[in-house]
Amino acid sequence: MSTAEAASGEGGDARVGRLDMKLETVVIAVSDVDRAKAFYESLGWRLDADLRGDQFRIVQFTPPGSGCSIQFGVGLTSAAPGTAQNLLVVSDIEAANDELTGEGVDASGAFHDAGGGYNRWDRDARAAGPDPQRRTYASFAEFRDPDGNLWQLQEITSRLPGRVDQTETTYASVNDLASALRRAEQAHGEHEARTGVRDENWPDWYATFMVAEQTGDEPPS
Repeated sequence: MSTAEAASGEGGDARVGRLDMKLETVVIAVSDVDRAKAFYESLGWRLDADLRGDQFRIVQFTPPGSGCSIQFGVGLTSAAPGTAQNLLVVSDIEAANDELTGEGVDASGAFHDAGGGYNRWDRDARAAGPDPQRRTYASFAEFRDPDGNLWQLQEITSRLPGRVDQTETTYASVNDLASALRRAEQAHGEHEARTGVRDENWPDWYATFMVAEQTGDEPPS
């Protein structure tokens, strides 16, 4: 394989010849740094830094289980406060919305695309409640910070093929792992009902199902 093929991914693993580039932070604009800091602290997001200089200030928070953080402050961006639009992924949209409202956030409540698609932007096309079939990628909620920066939540319980590194399987939190185990339990119960046989090897079945969810592979039947 040539160097060019390795770099482009043609003829083999697309990761060959590429350096990891992990998204570290997203900068959002706020009008009042202390007010924004208090808001994100109230969400339970981890405060990583609050650095100050003569003409700058950097405040960094990380959402629970996230590999990417947000930054805001003074001297970071020329964007207008309230113009950011961001997406958070959760494993249970209703639990996430309830958690937000419990923290005093004016969250939208779960909604889905009334047309059966995955449109989270068109407010006129929204229907209340999570997706009736609870399809992955199809249930949403949203909230705004004090400046109006938009945070949308999307429920993802299994990934489409090619969306994740198939050599890695991770759970960001105890809640995510517990939710995955509950989905595996339900799917395994349906498996046993179809076969009419108690599966003594259920731990392996659970593990195969949970890895398939994350990698987008075909789950066990």
